[in-house]
Amino acid sequence: MSRLVVVAGPTGTGKSELALDLAERLDGEVINADSMQLYRGMDIGTAKLPPAERRGVPHHLLDVLEVTQTATVAAYQRDAGALVQDILARGRTPLLVGGSGLYIRAVVDSIEFPATDPAVRSRLEDELAVLGPAALAERLREVDPDAALSIGPANGRKIVRALEVIELTGRPFSATMPRYGAPAFDAVQLLLDRETAGLDVRLADRVQRMVELGLLDEVRQLATRGLRQGVTASRALGYAQFLAVLDGTSTVPDAIAQTTQATRRFVRRQRSWFRRDHRMIEVAADRADLLDRALEAIAATSVS
Repeated sequence: MSRLVVVAGPTGTGKSELALDLAERLDGEVINADSMQLYRGMDIGTAKLPPAERRGVPHHLLDVLEVTQTATVAAYQRDAGALVQDILARGRTPLLVGGSGLYIRAVVDSIEFPATDPAVRSRLEDELAVLGPAALAERLREVDPDAALSIGPANGRKIVRALEVIELTGRPFSATMPRYGAPAFDAVQLLLDRETAGLDVRLADRVQRMVELGLLDEVRQLATRGLRQGVTASRALGYAQFLAVLDGTSTVPDAIAQTTQATRRFVRRQRSWFRRDHRMIEVAADRADLLDRALEAIAATSVS
C-alpha cells in the first residue's frame, strides 16, 4: 500500500540524494519541505536540486513564490496536503523531503493555525519597517509577555505575526499556538543525520561551494527583484549575509564565516526539533547501506 514517506533532517545531511534513491525504488514523487526552496531564483543558496539532476523524478512545490511574497505554514499545509492526496490516489508514493520541521509537521498532523488577515499583516509590516523590531517587541511585551520572551526582540517577522494574531483573536499569541489533532496521513518518518563534527565540515564546504557557484551574483540578481523587501526570503541563510556584502557593510570572507556559523546554529535547532518527535526513525547518513536501511525502516512500519 502506498503511504507518505518523510525524509527529514538537518541541513547538509544528504536528504535530496536519499529521496531520489527512494523515489526510484518506491515509484515516488518528491514534495519539497524546505521553506526557502519555495522561492523562484533562490537556487544556489538553498542547495536546490537542478532539474537535470532530478533523475526524471517529479518534484513539487519548488519555485512557487516570488521573493517579495511571504511563505506561510498554513498555505504550505494546504498545498502539500493536496499533493499528498493526489499522489496517493494515483497509486504512487509521496516523499515529503526537507528540513523545515513545522512545515513537515503541518502536513503529517492535523494542525489548526490561527487566522491571518492581509490588511492587518501589511500594516504591521509597514510599522516594522519604520519603527524597527525593538519597538514592536516592546508593544508585544506589554500585551503578551510570554510570547515576547519566547520570540525575542530581534525576530521582526514573528513579532508581527504575534501582534496580528492578538489583534484578530483578542487573545494572547501564546494561548493560540497551533493545535495538533489526529495524524492527517499514515506516514513513516525518516530522520537523516550525521555526527556533529563531520557535519560541521560538510557545512563549511557547502557554503564555500555555493560561493564558487555564484551565490553573490544570485543575491545581486534577486536584489533587483525585491529580495530586500521579502519578509521571509531576505532572512534566508546566506542571503542576508551576502546582501550585506552588496551593501558594503561586510566582505565575502566575513559573509562566508557568518553564513557557516549561522547554518551550524540552525542545524542544532533542526536536530532538537526533529528529535522531539518520537515517531522519527533515525538513520545515519554515512552508512554504506543507507538506502537498504531506509527501505527496511519503511517496510517495518508499513501497514497492510
